[in-house]
Amino acid sequence: MTIETVGNYRAIWGEGPLWWKDSLLYVDIESHRVVRFNPATGEEQTWDVGERVGTVVPREAGGFVIAGDHGFHFLSEDGHLTSLGDPEPDKGDNRFNDGKCSPDGRFFAGTISLVKKTGDARLYRLDPDLTIHEVFGPVTNSNGIVWSADGRTVYYIDTPRKEVLAFDYEAGHLTNLRSVVSTAHHGSSPDGMTIDADGNLWIAFCHGACVACFSPESGEELRKVDLPCLETTACAFGGPDLADLYVTTGVHKSVEEADAGRLFGIRGLGVKGVAANGFAG
Repeated sequence: MTIETVGNYRAIWGEGPLWWKDSLLYVDIESHRVVRFNPATGEEQTWDVGERVGTVVPREAGGFVIAGDHGFHFLSEDGHLTSLGDPEPDKGDNRFNDGKCSPDGRFFAGTISLVKKTGDARLYRLDPDLTIHEVFGPVTNSNGIVWSADGRTVYYIDTPRKEVLAFDYEAGHLTNLRSVVSTAHHGSSPDGMTIDADGNLWIAFCHGACVACFSPESGEELRKVDLPCLETTACAFGGPDLADLYVTTGVHKSVEEADAGRLFGIRGLGVKGVAANGFAG
């Protein structure tokens, strides 16, 4: 196994990576940027979206959908933004955080209370017809969300709970809530999450300088990979065969680290990821 920095971009707070069409998409929340990195060519492209952006997903029709300070927006390849609506216009202390698309093309993204007001945030769903629906709450810091390979189970993190929740999934609806993993033995916070082809969950631990792999069947921690940055924020499998794990990081408030904010690539884990989904609207 090897761990190295990839690309040249240094984020203030990198988040939300996903692999799409030979490139890694992610966001730099505090710099208001969407980033696309092509490992084969080394090319990095950025879009300044004018607000803190918590997450980005691709559109099947081209371009992207983002969620940030002011709700959902289309983002075109040439940088044009189209507002799609904000379900929390009166909550100035909230913004959108992590999110991903379901296998049936709906965009699930949740909000975070920046003042840590317990229960003041929610998980929302943007449907292909561009309607916005509240799907789960109350939460405080909506974070990683992934689907099983068969699309019938969704796994979800509300960070302060220090656990992974699971739901049955069908046609945009979440039912049969249960807890499948506890991360309470980690002193740090579960943040972004991805899933591998074996059905195991890989979680980045903010303030924890690591990613860890858990079985949602047994709840057991299967392995842990340490990284040289305290603020490991999110992870996604990528590369031609989805065998490389990419990890976004952020800059710590007070600790100086040489590679803080850089994108890391972990190779040789011996597992592969599951292909990301695009937005169908």
